[in-house]
Amino acid sequence: SAGLTEEQKEFQSVALDFAAKEMAPHMAEWDEKEIFPVDTMRKAAQLGFGGIYVKPDVGGSGLSRLDTSIIFEALSTGCTSTTAYMSIHNMCVWMIDTFGNEEQRRRFCPPLCSMEQFASYCLTEPGSGSDAASLLTSAQRKGDTYVLNGSKAFISGGGDTDVYVVMCRTGGPGPKGISCLVLEKGTPGLSFGKKERKVGWNSQPTRAVIFEDCVVPVSNRLGAEGQGFSIAMKGLNGGRINVASCSLGAAHASVLLAQEHLTVRKQFGEPLANNQVPFTMAGRGDVVQAPPRDADLLSPGQYLQFRLAEMATRLVAARLMVRNAARALQEEREDAPVLCSMAKLFATDECFEICNQALQMHGGYGYLKDYAVQQFVRDVRVHQILEGTNEVMRMIVARSLLHG
Repeated sequence: SAGLTEEQKEFQSVALDFAAKEMAPHMAEWDEKEIFPVDTMRKAAQLGFGGIYVKPDVGGSGLSRLDTSIIFEALSTGCTSTTAYMSIHNMCVWMIDTFGNEEQRRRFCPPLCSMEQFASYCLTEPGSGSDAASLLTSAQRKGDTYVLNGSKAFISGGGDTDVYVVMCRTGGPGPKGISCLVLEKGTPGLSFGKKERKVGWNSQPTRAVIFEDCVVPVSNRLGAEGQGFSIAMKGLNGGRINVASCSLGAAHASVLLAQEHLTVRKQFGEPLANNQVPFTMAGRGDVVQAPPRDADLLSPGQYLQFRLAEMATRLVAARLMVRNAARALQEEREDAPVLCSMAKLFATDECFEICNQALQMHGGYGYLKDYAVQQFVRDVRVHQILEGTNEVMRMIVARSLLHG
């Protein structure tokens, strides 16, 4: 909490307490049984976490992007998968709040902010992942309605949520032909694929969303025709900060788990944290990794202490980068999109490595589902893929450097 205001420390404390009491005790069960924890998320919404950066006049908390990052990081220490879905939900509500007209804001936002209803973001298609501007889902206008046809892939909450923020093609090829429509569950022609079986993120369902002659009122369009791609990208700038923040929470929790394991776990009569036995005697049930070249200068305990120090240092560096980008986004600075891309790239890569190293420090125990560290590794891995793959983040940063 270094550098935070007293108010931000209070947000953080409330979120950490909620994560510890309402999420962490159920994290493994939600993962194993693939439970979408609706009741728990509605409890979180009572604390203002259903529309964190949505305006208060429609039920939001009206907080800043930095406040939001702090909250999502804290919640992710309890369950990264559930918090990541909540971050997507928040992004959808913000898009409606920011780009919707007054009627749309007052119709959709209040039940979403209370999480009486849940939202899904529909951009990715089977044939257009990173190349989102080539999406094919079409919406043909007929009078006061659009007729929507196509499909979306990998949609978080798909089938279980109530509101779908859909990017679709209302004009010609390219980004300027894309518009944004809000669909409600129960719309004739709206259906869903099978529930996907995933490595992680199992507390949120993922399905294809299918549109077959869905009739959607023109009054459900956010912004003007052709504005959809811009809306989607502006939503993703925040989404990248959000998912990076979820990675921070997972890494923070993993560092604490590694710290505890090294302190409690004993080998050769001493805790691993200060074990002085030569590397050649380390058993495969504990730390399974090649010793450094200067192993003769370090005991296993010293080596593990150094690795733990490196993990904590990388976590703090990633946190600072994410919070810097969050401030830039809040201030609507020109460099905000590239800073968000940098933060997403750096934090999700670094935090996965931190979680993975924490698992390694647990040795064979880290690979057992009885130990939470393996779930953080599985849940955080997908953050390097979604909200724009980290390869695309590199392209965005490089383009900014080379072309301005």
